[in-house]
Amino acid sequence: MPLDFVVREFQQGESPEAIRSDFPTLSLEQVYGAIVFYLGHKDEVEKTMAERAREEDAHTAAHPAPPDLKEKFARMRGQL
Repeated sequence: MPLDFVVREFQQGESPEAIRSDFPTLSLEQVYGAIVFYLGHKDEVEKTMAERAREEDAHTAAHPAPPDLKEKFARMRGQL
């Protein structure tokens, strides 16, 4: 589980208990540990998260999903 997932939810104001319920493979202790680590290394973690986001954006731009697949996902979301 990437630290980014926990940090993003924490940045959005989610409580550790809510984050734990979103990621049931983590214990509450692990969620708190991730938050404590983030708060202690905020600049480094945010820099790493920004770099990862740039890499993901570059990959998505270089390998776009086929239009028919995007339409299929849109239809599926509409059915939920």
